[in-house]
Amino acid sequence: MTIDPNPMGIPQDALRRLSAMRPGQPTSIFTSDLSVNEFLLVREAGFRPLGLVFGSSIYHVGFQAGRWSKNQEMGTLSAAMYHARELAMTRMEAEADVLGADGVVAVRLNIEFKEFGSDLAEFTAVGTAVHADTALAPDGFGWKPNTGKPFTSDLSGQDFWTLLQAGYAPLGMVMGTCVYHIAHQKFGQSFSNIGQNVEIPQFTEALYDAGELAMSRMQAEGEALHAEGIVGVNLLSLPHRWGGHTTEFFAVGTAVRPLRADHSIPTPQLMLPLADR
Repeated sequence: MTIDPNPMGIPQDALRRLSAMRPGQPTSIFTSDLSVNEFLLVREAGFRPLGLVFGSSIYHVGFQAGRWSKNQEMGTLSAAMYHARELAMTRMEAEADVLGADGVVAVRLNIEFKEFGSDLAEFTAVGTAVHADTALAPDGFGWKPNTGKPFTSDLSGQDFWTLLQAGYAPLGMVMGTCVYHIAHQKFGQSFSNIGQNVEIPQFTEALYDAGELAMSRMQAEGEALHAEGIVGVNLLSLPHRWGGHTTEFFAVGTAVRPLRADHSIPTPQLMLPLADR
């Protein structure tokens, strides 16, 4: 399965650049945002960098009113944040597919609200597309997941190498999001808390529930890929521009599957820094 880049909105300039970078072209040269150490470890793992790939989506985030005194998910905003990230990721995957990549490593997902509109946000995904040249894998092993798209991973080059050495392969980045309105305290309750160490139950319940919703949605994406587990999970609380009582919980990690039945983990090496502190 290949991804048709035209319906995805990939600019023609990007397609020309990527086509010239495909392996076998006389002018092909790779680009990468990997550090020197990451680049060398990815090569040591048997993968060859092909080029820097990028996806972007500037998205209008709709409005949804929350009840002043009620904890509740803001479904319209959750859907917007999820869909915008998915558009950026899919365009990045389409660029990797143009290069003939097996996957994209060291992916970074960013969001930035633009000055030309408080309700406009740019979502970007960027990483290095790679091709498996001499990567150790069983006969007939396909690096692409069941979606047919290149795999994606937000692991660093060092973690990517360690994962493969231990007999695991990345399937894809999985994520879950939840935008949640946190109920305000009533005046009497707020007044009675002055000067006391006391838990605020509705605040605790709101943040707990929002985090659980984000985590469960990320886990559901991993299950859809038939992953054995998810590594490198980050659970972030992002306030954005919705005010002090609305926040987004965002969970993201890399779903993995076993390469082989035995998992031989390299023995950690003792290293002593020589620089003076």
